[in-house]
This record gives sequence, structure tokens and C-alpha cells, in this order.
Amino acid sequence: MRASVPSYELIAPRNLEAALEMLTQEPGVWRPFAGGTDLMVLLEAGKLPHRKFLSIWKFPELCCMEVSPESLGIGALSTYTEIQSNEILQSEFPLLCRAAAETGSIATQNRGTLGGNIANASPAADSPPALVVYDAEIEFVSAKGTRRMPYRDFHTGYKKMQMRDDELIWRIHLNRALKRDKEYYRKVGTRKAQAISKICFAAAASFERGRISNTRIALGSVAPTVLRAAETEKLLNGEKVTTALLKTARETLGREISPIDDMRSTAAYRRLVAQNLLDEFFHLISA
Repeated sequence: MRASVPSYELIAPRNLEAALEMLTQEPGVWRPFAGGTDLMVLLEAGKLPHRKFLSIWKFPELCCMEVSPESLGIGALSTYTEIQSNEILQSEFPLLCRAAAETGSIATQNRGTLGGNIANASPAADSPPALVVYDAEIEFVSAKGTRRMPYRDFHTGYKKMQMRDDELIWRIHLNRALKRDKEYYRKVGTRKAQAISKICFAAAASFERGRISNTRIALGSVAPTVLRAAETEKLLNGEKVTTALLKTARETLGREISPIDDMRSTAAYRRLVAQNLLDEFFHLISA
């Protein structure tokens, strides 16, 4: 059953300053609206509960990329298509480009934004595991100024996040100094395209003097939020690649994640697939 469009209100402030002022004066009343790829699905299904939206789509401050020798700041309104075509991201942060390419259809990639994917706070989103692996930071902007925090601390529970009602996501910062030898990304869904993930797995590591180091492993769709597999990382770091190590790592990862049964898959399937994807990453490290 479709929602009634006239029952919703969408305002387009003249600039970012005006939008932030509205969010400050009426906190929680106006919800930011950018590409709308997630919201329009809910609208079509008649399940969009919020009624007042504030368009931030054309604000140039939220679109640009800030480049320095040390870091890359991605504007929150950068689309998946723009992410895929950015030469620095292609060269230095390929997992994020891969995630962008796996997100929805071409139409969705042209309209959907990285900031929107983060703010939607879905544990099945495609980009968050890559951002966790890259130790991303989020920068927020409000009428009071800006603040930054590690992305790994942003999600606190299902659809819950550490962003105030008067704030917008401004940029996502990636550290260009962090280098790893091997990087791996895999999304498993019902189809190869336009499917919500059953499992999303991103990982990176270095290989120094025959031993694994600097491991990062993050998964989507296996917990209420994107999950960093810290215990599995700790187990792998400093170790040589052996069959026994892989067996123990599989068991550790199986305990770290907490998948559920839902309409897309079962908890048992998700746990097994996550462990199998760890196998693939393990073999990539040792190749």
C-alpha cells in the first residue's frame, strides 16, 4: 500500500546555514533528505513514518572531496558513482569502491550517497564494513560548529547512532598513511545485483617476515550494527599462516558474530558463510 504523497512535507532551504538553523530551532522535527534511495522504498510501501523532510541535496559544502597528503575527506553527498570514479579511492581505498559498485542498481548508485548509507544505520549496508576496515572518521556539522569521531563508535545499536538531531554528516575522513598488502571484499546476497546482503565481509592485512599483521575484519548483516571482529584480528596478528590457525580463527569468528534468522536468510547460513569468507581472505593473505 503506497503512502499518500500530500501527507508529507519537503522543504529545500536556500543554503547549508539555513538548514542547520532549522535543525537547531526544531530538533527532531525535520529529517534530512538527500538521494532518498532508502526513504522512497519506505514511501512506496506505505511504511515511512516521519512526515517532515529537509532537502540537503544541492549543498556544495557536503559534496566536495577534501584531499591532503595525509587524508581524504569524502563529502557526505558523494554518490556511489562518484566514489567508484575517484582515482584516489580506486588506488588507495579499493574496498570502498567495491562496496559502492555492489550497492543497488546504476540508478541507485547515481543518486544514493555515502552519508545517507551511514545515517540510514542499516546493519546490512554495503559501505560500512569497508569504512570500519579503513578506520574511517566521521565529521559532523551543526550551527555550533563541527566535531569528529571514529566511525567504529558511531553505531550504538540497531538503527541507533551518535548523531544529534541538530547535526548533519559533513565528511568521511580516510587516513592515506595506513597501508596494507592484502584487501578483500565480498557481498553475498540472493542475487549478484540489486539484493540486500545476507553477509557483507571486508578485510585487510599486511604480511611481514612471514607473519600476519595490521589485520582488520568487519562484517555486515551478522549483528545489530556493523561488526568489527576484534578477537579474530587479535588471534591472527603476529602469527604464521597455518591450517591450525585458520581452524581456530573460524571458531573465533563464529563466536564473535550474532546473526539472526530473517526473511533473507538463517543464522546458521550466515555464520557458515562468514567463516567461509574468512577462509577466502586467509588464502589471499598467504598467496
